[in-house]
Amino acid sequence: MSLDQIAAQHPIESERFDLRPLRKSDEGLISHYASDKRVAGMTSSIPHPLPPGATEAFVTRAMQAEQNEYVWAIDGLRDGSAELMGIISLKRMDRNQSEVGFWIAPTFWNTGVASEALQALIDANPFEDAAMFATAFQDNPASARVLTHCGFEYLGDAETFSVARDANVPTWTYSRKL
Repeated sequence: MSLDQIAAQHPIESERFDLRPLRKSDEGLISHYASDKRVAGMTSSIPHPLPPGATEAFVTRAMQAEQNEYVWAIDGLRDGSAELMGIISLKRMDRNQSEVGFWIAPTFWNTGVASEALQALIDANPFEDAAMFATAFQDNPASARVLTHCGFEYLGDAETFSVARDANVPTWTYSRKL
């Protein structure tokens, strides 16, 4: 399938919540959670402290029609939970592959939200990928457990730069064939 044939980003349903495209009204909660050093420090791209305008720019990019990355809000309103429990994304790579990224608001840590969101994304496979990749910081074993729980297999060690930490951070790399 060519990139031109991929349809627009659609919502994805799971048992407890929906993965839906971001909207401007998400900016406040994204800023609130992304400003938490515990969240920012476990990502490569969220700065800490979060500068003014960063969230607005992120949401604006995520809402663009032509993009190589889809970003979904993990929205629990359907089941009486919070409107934004975290973010999950899928970035296109070459050779029919994508890279998964996610963060969960601390309020929802250890509740299965990350595993359920990742499994819903895998099941939907919106880019019709042959494989998905993901990384987890080596000091974040909870994210590594989410990946292995959803069928990702360990590939090896690497490192990536974390903006919040202003340092290279050791990572574990995982893949899942689809």
